[in-house]
Amino acid sequence: MLTRIVRLHAKQDLRIETQDCPPPGSGEVLLRMAAGGICGSDLHYYQDGGFGPVRVREPIISGHEASGFVEAVGPDVTGLTPGALVAINPSQPCGTCEYCSIGQPIHCLNMRFMGSAMRLPHEQGMFRDWLTVPAIQCFAVGENISPAEAACSEPLAVCLHAVSQAGDLTGAKVLVTGTGPIGLLTIAAAKHAGAAEIVATDLADAALARAPAMGAAATINVATDAASLARYEAGKGYFDVVFDCSAAAPALRSAFATVRPRGTIIQVGVTGDMSFPLNALVGKEITWRGSQRFHAEFAIAVDLISRRKIDVRPIISHEFPLDQAVEAFEQAGDRSLACKVQITFGDTN
Repeated sequence: MLTRIVRLHAKQDLRIETQDCPPPGSGEVLLRMAAGGICGSDLHYYQDGGFGPVRVREPIISGHEASGFVEAVGPDVTGLTPGALVAINPSQPCGTCEYCSIGQPIHCLNMRFMGSAMRLPHEQGMFRDWLTVPAIQCFAVGENISPAEAACSEPLAVCLHAVSQAGDLTGAKVLVTGTGPIGLLTIAAAKHAGAAEIVATDLADAALARAPAMGAAATINVATDAASLARYEAGKGYFDVVFDCSAAAPALRSAFATVRPRGTIIQVGVTGDMSFPLNALVGKEITWRGSQRFHAEFAIAVDLISRRKIDVRPIISHEFPLDQAVEAFEQAGDRSLACKVQITFGDTN
């Protein structure tokens, strides 16, 4: 069976091509793909050819957050039936390396993550009409949930993991810097975890406008009203936890200035090298902790979306058919209008 794919050959060289899609073998599922979200890493690959040390060194099929309908199942597959809508977990730890064996599969030495250029050969992604994957990567979604919502399971899982890194948020005062899709879903995850007050910051009013629907009590445009954030610096800081989803140096400085002594900063956004206020880290005894990807949180994300305990619909801003993938990527780069831009699929063969 031929399937259309969205393949990035180099910086700003995205092409619609075709390739063969094999039938499902033992333990595998054939999916008729439905929706796939453009992630920040996808956008960096397209706009810049990579991010930090991760570079696109060979053609790669984009996409690692997607949903699809089960078309057929191979031998030895149980629990999935044709027609079911599933969210696809792109993470494939080996299960046997040093870190998998001690319960840290996120740090698997042989991790395969779909749509990622970290390894060579690159791991191919999900932007295609048809996809055959191991059934273990497929999680059935609840009734009345759209493919667009189901495709948000992966970014929500990232945010659930980040929130888990902060410990108990019950009654906590929280700052989230950066209100792109990850920042907005972090707000929702923190609210679900019991945060009492969430303040969100960004440079763009369009991005901030979605934050109240996700659970933010207040929003601050730090480009036009930085003084409103400065007041949270009084008394050595106000917030118990800060989630930095922007990876911008000014936002990180604000995080250190507004977090309380012995508070926690969770670093969600990534960038290249930058300076940071070491004196504040030491003087305020701040815990600064990184967070990447997810493991068990993927199933939790699917469940929360399925029951709409976290409603992801406010972040979905645009949909484009596969044959307009270039337009979709261009739209995703315009933060004045776009939030989560998704590509929809449908085989034409």
